[in-house]
Amino acid sequence: MKPFLHIIIVLILIHVNAFAQEDPVKQEEKIYKKVGAYELKADVFYAFSGLKKQNSPAIAFFHGGGWVFGSPDEFHNTCERFARKGFVAFSFQYRLSIMDDGTHPHPDITPIESVKDARSAIRWIRGNAESLKIDPEKIVVGGQSAGGQLTLSTALMDEINEETDNLNISPVPNAMLLYSSSVNMMEAWADYHMGDRRDQIWAISPYHNLKKDMPPTIAFHGEEDCTVPLYAVKFFEEKMKELGNHYELITYKGRKHYLGEGIDKYSTYFDEEILERTDEFLIQFGFMKKEDEGTK
Repeated sequence: MKPFLHIIIVLILIHVNAFAQEDPVKQEEKIYKKVGAYELKADVFYAFSGLKKQNSPAIAFFHGGGWVFGSPDEFHNTCERFARKGFVAFSFQYRLSIMDDGTHPHPDITPIESVKDARSAIRWIRGNAESLKIDPEKIVVGGQSAGGQLTLSTALMDEINEETDNLNISPVPNAMLLYSSSVNMMEAWADYHMGDRRDQIWAISPYHNLKKDMPPTIAFHGEEDCTVPLYAVKFFEEKMKELGNHYELITYKGRKHYLGEGIDKYSTYFDEEILERTDEFLIQFGFMKKEDEGTK
């Protein structure tokens, strides 16, 4: 009987240890902005071990979908991953150019409104840093495809702001992560969703608004991406570096727009290898500690 009890105790200890290593994550839903009939939500993720901390780094994501489709839940698994690494993680909803019946574009919502929401979102994080338990000077923002354009807009589109925003709060992040990011709005599919405001498209095109002193940025892109051609990203890289900005571009042979195609865990946006390289970038710039230190 004693050997049997011994085995049971060992199994229990293994289970408890495994549970302890897999830090549970708490998810909350908060409203970060009310505009017209819209209440826009932020999905917030904390590791339970992080609930006792103040001044954690923040990481926020904007989903892809061409400013028409997509949902914040596409970044939920990614948020859980980073929450376990010591971040308070956010996945943001923003206004999309689609009607209730599924047709698009929306006559009153263009990518301009999406940009306004993205800038409002980062202002909301920074303005509520204390209650969110984050360091307002350690905010990382990332996005996929159109979400990458929104990420860049938080640092670039100084003249595009919601009139109800507190303009004394900066929406500029401290680092940026770009996954198959749109970097130039001079594309037919972007122009189409601008509707009768297409003359304003230059104002929200990252390439045409680049400037010095941008946050450090890492970008991942597939060489076979037909949605955002690599040559456009190369032009963007060249201009960023001419301006003296830190911009690191990592490309992948044979990969298309969805860098994690076939991997549902991260909504096909990327794979674990890309996230591990993202970790290295975040460690380099002081947002994370090395392996096994991030959640201590």
